[in-house]
Amino acid sequence: MIQTLFGSVEQEPNLFERLKSGIEKTRQGFLDRLEDVFSGEKRIDADLLEELEYALITADIGVTTSGEILELIREKTDRSELDNPQELKRLIREHLVEVLEASDSPLPRVSEPPAVVLVVGVNGTGKTTTIGKLAARYKRDGRAVLLCAADTFRAAAIEQLEVWGQRTGTEVVRQKSGADPSAVLFDAIQAAKARRADYVIVDTAGRLHTKSNLMAELEKMRRTAARLVAGAPHEVLLVMDATTGQNGLEQARKFTESSGVTGIVLTKLDGTAKGGVVIAIARDLNLPIRYVGVGESIDDLLPFDAPSFVASLFEE
Repeated sequence: MIQTLFGSVEQEPNLFERLKSGIEKTRQGFLDRLEDVFSGEKRIDADLLEELEYALITADIGVTTSGEILELIREKTDRSELDNPQELKRLIREHLVEVLEASDSPLPRVSEPPAVVLVVGVNGTGKTTTIGKLAARYKRDGRAVLLCAADTFRAAAIEQLEVWGQRTGTEVVRQKSGADPSAVLFDAIQAAKARRADYVIVDTAGRLHTKSNLMAELEKMRRTAARLVAGAPHEVLLVMDATTGQNGLEQARKFTESSGVTGIVLTKLDGTAKGGVVIAIARDLNLPIRYVGVGESIDDLLPFDAPSFVASLFEE
């Protein structure tokens, strides 16, 4: 089952296969490195651990998690609980699932619609595309959706969102370019109440984390939502580009500090060999991965499931 703001829905039966296909580049590189580490007659020693550390870090799993895995191996080896290098794969898999599940957090339950979802992130990460795919996903779950064009800063942003509105058959609430984003959000929430929409998905300006005035604007939007709907915004999703790898982490930290991010959407996972950044993000930011983008199709935004993701990393 997949958790949503309105309860659980059935998990797609082919989620594992789609994840596996979507991270093909990462899986092949990761498995090749592990096979190089474990091939032949080897024993667990300092040389093997050094090779393993390199394999984990070059997969962008992160220094912190890689260090935790190595320390765990050393402890078990010292206690004579581990002597076969092939057993290390199982131990690594188990630890990666633990890391991802430790950062997970349950979604709030929305009893009185609309649920308000703010989508934040810098330009170029696939934010507007993600909003369109989210709208399609929510509608497949039988929910009524309304889009809010609150990125009034960039001239083309409203038009791009309207294209996705047309593609998904979803109404877009907008004002003129340069309008107050909080005013657009106010109109969108009022419209959602009048039309009995379940979700309001809010497109926000592609903020650079150094722009304090834009961060203040986002905080104003949060206050506006809270005044109109109890508990809003119910989700603040930070869209990150997986191809930036570790470079996106500092940017993400700034967003989490100033915008109350509750979950991550990791896009373009199919376009990188460093999909292990999923683990680094979850571990370093202590935030759940909510969705991953694995292609350009409207259906290629998948709900994230830790055991399925880790299994897809290891299985041929």
